Amino acid sequence: MEHYSIHLTINGKKYTFFVTEEDTLLDVIREKAGLTGTKQGCGCGQCGACTVIMNQKAVNSCCILALQADGSEVETIEGLDSPSGLHPIQEAYIEKGAIQCGFCTPGMIMSTKALLDQNPQPSRPEIREALSGNICRCTGYTKIEEAVQAAAAKLKEVSHES
Repeated sequence: MEHYSIHLTINGKKYTFFVTEEDTLLDVIREKAGLTGTKQGCGCGQCGACTVIMNQKAVNSCCILALQADGSEVETIEGLDSPSGLHPIQEAYIEKGAIQCGFCTPGMIMSTKALLDQNPQPSRPEIREALSGNICRCTGYTKIEEAVQAAAAKLKEVSHES
């Protein structure tokens, strides 16, 4: 099987990977970059567990071939880490009890970040639409929606402090 060289920027760090035609962006993130926060769920773009932000847009990394991602900027859940602690979105999810088993949480958080990056004060229907590609089997979506609203308030507060 032939291998191809691709270049990605993941969480601000530049990488070169050798991939096959069959490798997905999810494969590269988990197996080649060693960033296992992005989860393998359904493998067909239905559950959202593999959601990352690619070129400022939330995408299902299981549905994107690595070759298609060549030259892209990708942000994973690990990219939210900071020396000062959790990201405000992560804090809000914890505070609102929007996590249970945690399997869907990275994808939910990345979808939330993509939404709030584009729309800092979304309505409940906009939140539902933005998270419609993410499935949680443990908790009701009410707590997740509340976490998104709380995250929006936290981010607004942080931006006013800067």
